[in-house]
Amino acid sequence: MSDSPINASAVDEVLKNFLDPETGRNVKQLDQIKDVSIDGNRVTVSLGLTTYSAPLWEETRQQLEEQLRSKLGGTAEITVNTVEHDRPALPIGSIGLTAKNVIAVASGKGGVGKSTVAASLALGLKKAGCKVGLMDADVYGPSIPHLLGVDERPEAIEQRLQPVDANGIRVMSMGFLVPPGEAVVWRGPMLHGAITQFLRDTDWGDLDYLIIDMPPGTGDIALTLSQLLPLTGAVVVCTPQEVALLDAIKAIAMFRKVNIPLLGMVENMSYFLCPDNGKRYDIFGSGGARRSAEELEVPFLGEVPIQIPIRERGDAGNTAGNYEDQESAQHFERICYSLVKNLASQRMAEPPMPSLSVL
Repeated sequence: MSDSPINASAVDEVLKNFLDPETGRNVKQLDQIKDVSIDGNRVTVSLGLTTYSAPLWEETRQQLEEQLRSKLGGTAEITVNTVEHDRPALPIGSIGLTAKNVIAVASGKGGVGKSTVAASLALGLKKAGCKVGLMDADVYGPSIPHLLGVDERPEAIEQRLQPVDANGIRVMSMGFLVPPGEAVVWRGPMLHGAITQFLRDTDWGDLDYLIIDMPPGTGDIALTLSQLLPLTGAVVVCTPQEVALLDAIKAIAMFRKVNIPLLGMVENMSYFLCPDNGKRYDIFGSGGARRSAEELEVPFLGEVPIQIPIRERGDAGNTAGNYEDQESAQHFERICYSLVKNLASQRMAEPPMPSLSVL
């Protein structure tokens, strides 16, 4: 054992300046330091983190460990353990929805894989440990039930619709309520009513993230959502070619017009890596979404290549299987990480808030 014991005040100084990735406030003030044990030159810290920031747990643990090591010197033996810190979501908007983030996944046109990205984003956040809901607002072409392999009809308990469970995600879709093959022929007011009911009359419970799969194009559902509740922001999905980017740019302009922040762009079908010869083919061009994101000052969250297994799993109702195959999983995991990391960085950059001791 070292002759230089750990200075408890030095440990406390690091903890008082270490920020929670969800709130951007220091973890000591928010009672997220569950235990500190000092024994000679050994220090063990138990750090409480919320499920909201689950994709960042390991990175956050390492950051605290590094800051303690930097402060205490190289001879200190430092262990940081993470435990779950409970911080329920508060109601947002006027409809009583309890979700910490509401994120719209949109595209300027159909056929770019928006629903696959929305479903995979929800699955990835859930796999990381977050509490996730997925609302299929693509009323005319609800594909989320098929992608997730669920076809149950939601129950109503005390006049509240109960979301269908799909791999631990709470899901609501018009596809559960309309017989297969039957078209939904509605005008704007009926669409507004359906979206309002899905948000207001569904028993979503306590969510870290509600992912909303939007209809393609620049219709009025975005306006409906902006009127109902404060959206955290939107993710825009597109493919690399110019004709798709033109429509994606219109979608970005629409969200800005209704004051919905842009959280990022995802480039789907970025390229095809031939399984026979390992050669890359840029079928739809290359890097268009990344360039557009830079020009429009929108974060670029990642790219997803054309992979036959992704298509096969979607057709089979096994989109969750994308996370069982590392070739596919790495792309979706990067998108989930980038999204949550960007949200955390925004919180860190915000001015200090009044005391959050009630959290």
